[in-house]
Amino acid sequence: MPSRYKSRQSALQFLFLADMRAQSVEQAAREFYGSLASDECEPVDDEDRFALELATGAKAAQAEIDQLIVENSANWRLERMPVVDRNILRLAIYELRALPTPAAVVIDQALELGSRFSSEESLPFLNGVLDAVKQKIRGQSGNAPA
Repeated sequence: MPSRYKSRQSALQFLFLADMRAQSVEQAAREFYGSLASDECEPVDDEDRFALELATGAKAAQAEIDQLIVENSANWRLERMPVVDRNILRLAIYELRALPTPAAVVIDQALELGSRFSSEESLPFLNGVLDAVKQKIRGQSGNAPA
């Protein structure tokens, strides 16, 4: 079983691919696993269930999540945000809303993804939006889902 960080990384890749190609997360995941199989010259047997849960959950709740992003990102239109940043936010906000993962872990992992796949300039933006959303949906403690 992959680490939770690797699962989040895969989920981000599924969301990014789905967003860029205007396709379902399931199709993006199939293409992702298919490209891994062709790169590795052998099929990938185990799909990452946690990654699929995160990506499909974020996609299913995208309208509500996008509204939270817009409400908490002053002077930024969603469609003008870098695609990777938008999907890091979607993924993290889904996890904050739907799973019992501590908020500090969710935000830290989102910033790790931002460090790897985005730019250093994006990190304060991601942190600010996620902190504001966390306050709205989990309260000041940041531990229990609302």
